[in-house]
Amino acid sequence: MRRSLSLLARQVARRRLLSNVPESTVYGGPRPQESSAARRVTVTTLRGKHRRGEPITVVTAYDYPSAVHVDSAGIDVCLVGDSAAMVVHGHDTTLPITLELMLEHCRAVARGAPRPLLVGDLPFGSYESSAAQAVDSAVRVLKEGGMDAIKLEGGAPSRIAAAKAIVEAGIAVMGHVGLTPQAISVLGGFRPQGKTVDSAVKVVETALALQEAGCFSVVLECVPAPVAAAATSALKIPTIGIGAGPFCSGQVLVYHDLLGMLRHPHHAKVTPKFCKQFGNVGDVINKALSEYKQEVETQTFPGPSHTPYKITPTDVDGFANALQKMGLSDAADAAAAAAQNSEKGGEPNGNC
Repeated sequence: MRRSLSLLARQVARRRLLSNVPESTVYGGPRPQESSAARRVTVTTLRGKHRRGEPITVVTAYDYPSAVHVDSAGIDVCLVGDSAAMVVHGHDTTLPITLELMLEHCRAVARGAPRPLLVGDLPFGSYESSAAQAVDSAVRVLKEGGMDAIKLEGGAPSRIAAAKAIVEAGIAVMGHVGLTPQAISVLGGFRPQGKTVDSAVKVVETALALQEAGCFSVVLECVPAPVAAAATSALKIPTIGIGAGPFCSGQVLVYHDLLGMLRHPHHAKVTPKFCKQFGNVGDVINKALSEYKQEVETQTFPGPSHTPYKITPTDVDGFANALQKMGLSDAADAAAAAAQNSEKGGEPNGNC
């Protein structure tokens, strides 16, 4: 009896996770998910992994499906990056995306990824004016976007002050140094950093300043491996590398890049040369779309197995009679012919 009550309680708990989702008999829809509160990744989780020397995994996501995949794979951190401007919206840089649009992406990801730590990027123009603006934007990312933490780029004094103010407001902050895409106007494009003595020292100094400001982690982007190794050694917080070699505390890649989604030559500029493609999803997508197009054009889809909804012969006759009374004799004939064809399990006759 006690075991039955325990099972019932678990079933009720699972249903409550999706209590606002109507039951659907048409679409597969979201399924009730196991409660993940006990295994949810937090900043404390990452500190523990860093202390034990366990690599941290980070992947970007921008919508519900990608978030579900990241969650299912057991990735530690799901970053809702402003890279959405490029890989989702087709811009050449990350600059055009707005805070409002980032919040939409954050909300979608939060619905699909209950387990990993969720980090939302502060987009260009949402935190540069003042520390107060930075705090206001960060608060919105958590309250309206459903994120656990925010990420901001750069190491100028104003950015350090912004990071400090956000931390003091009670919000976890991930820093970002090296190549900072929001600063391409100053950097002269997407250029690696830390390739000279002065530049390498600046990377380490900036990372230390962000640590001092209270950041729980720092992204190191497009810097030589020795520079990343030095920064990782100097810091007491985890470093997350992207194009920074194997000596960081963890790694991050863009979802579309690592899956090989953007396979068309037009998109070559979007996939950086440091990115390993762990799949050829773009080829799979293109093949599936081509097969769908062919089957629609040859009228082999949808076949009987994908035409599941039935109407009884009696109702077909009644329906045809009703159409005749409406003066729609051709429609009545079409309904009758379709019903007869379905009974035989045949294909369309080409008159659709």
